[in-house]
Amino acid sequence: MPNPVHPIDADVERLLTIVNDVAQPSIVSMTPAEARTWAKSTFAPPDRPIEVASVTDRDIPGPAGPLAVRIYHPAPAEHRPLLVFFHGGGWVLGDLDGADPTARRLAVELDAVVASVDYRLAPEHPYPAGPEDAIAATRWLAGHAAEIGGDPERVGVGGDSAGGHLAAVAAIASRDEGGPRLNCQYLIYPVTDSDFTRESMVENAEGRLLETEAMAWFWDHFCPDHARRDEWRASPIRNTDMAGLPPAIVALAAHDPLYSEGLAYARRLEDAGVPSIVKVATDLIHGYFSLEVVGERCLEEIQLVNRLARPLLHASATGVKP
Repeated sequence: MPNPVHPIDADVERLLTIVNDVAQPSIVSMTPAEARTWAKSTFAPPDRPIEVASVTDRDIPGPAGPLAVRIYHPAPAEHRPLLVFFHGGGWVLGDLDGADPTARRLAVELDAVVASVDYRLAPEHPYPAGPEDAIAATRWLAGHAAEIGGDPERVGVGGDSAGGHLAAVAAIASRDEGGPRLNCQYLIYPVTDSDFTRESMVENAEGRLLETEAMAWFWDHFCPDHARRDEWRASPIRNTDMAGLPPAIVALAAHDPLYSEGLAYARRLEDAGVPSIVKVATDLIHGYFSLEVVGERCLEEIQLVNRLARPLLHASATGVKP
C-alpha cells in the first residue's frame, strides 16, 4: 500500500517558496548549456566537504572513448565493497563535481569504495549513450574492483534520479548480458518510466523543485525518439522479467513527480521475488539527497537510508536478504 503523505517539511517548504518565486527562471525556457550554468550556480557544493581518506580521478574505457571516474576510498589500506554510482540531472545536467558531496557521504556512511561515473550527457549524446556508458562502466569497474581497492565479491550499483535509472539499467544488463554478479542496487528516487500520466506526475506537477514539465524537457533531450522510450534501457519498468535481479533499496519521496513510477518499480521487483527495501520520505521532495544544508529532516532521511543500504552492499552476492 502507498505510504501516507504528510505536509512538506517546513525547512523544505521555505526553500520552495524561494525557488518558486516568479523571478526565478524555468529550466524549460533554457538551452541545455544555460541549464548547466544555472544549476552549477544555484546548487553550490558545501563549503566543508566530508573528508574521505582517498579521492582519485582516473579514466576507464567506455563504448565511445574514455569515461572519467572519481574513486572515493574510506580506508585505502583495506578492501571495501564497491558501489558504482551514477549522478542525477535528467541525463542532461550534472558532473563529478556536482556529485562530489553525495559520493563522499556514501563512501563514509556505507564504508565502501564509491566509483562516481561521468557518463555522456544528452542532448549531445542522446539515448542510448548514457545507458551504454553505465553498463560498460559497471562491467569494467566490477572486473577491476581489486585494482581500485574494492572487493570483487561485493559490488553494487546506485544512483539518484536519472542516475537511479542508469543503475537499474546496469543491473538488468549485468544479469542478462553476462556481466558481473551484483549484490545490490541502490535506487534513489529513480526515473523508471516515460509515462507522464501516473498519479504523482499529476499531483506533484508543479512547485516541487522537479516539475512534470521539466521531466518532459529532460526526456525530450535524452530520448527525442518517442518510439524508443518503451525500450527497457530507456524505461526499465518495461522490462518483462525482473526475477534474479540484485536485492534493492528504493528510496522515494512522496512529494515527487517520480514517486509513483519509483514505487511501481519497487513493487515489480518485489513481485518477482527480488529482496527489496522501500523507504518513502513522506514529507520530502525530489532531490532531498542534495538538500542536507536546507534542514535537519533531509539529513536525517539521507543517513537513515544509507544505514539501510549498508548491509546490502556489505553482504555477499549469494543469498542476500535485506
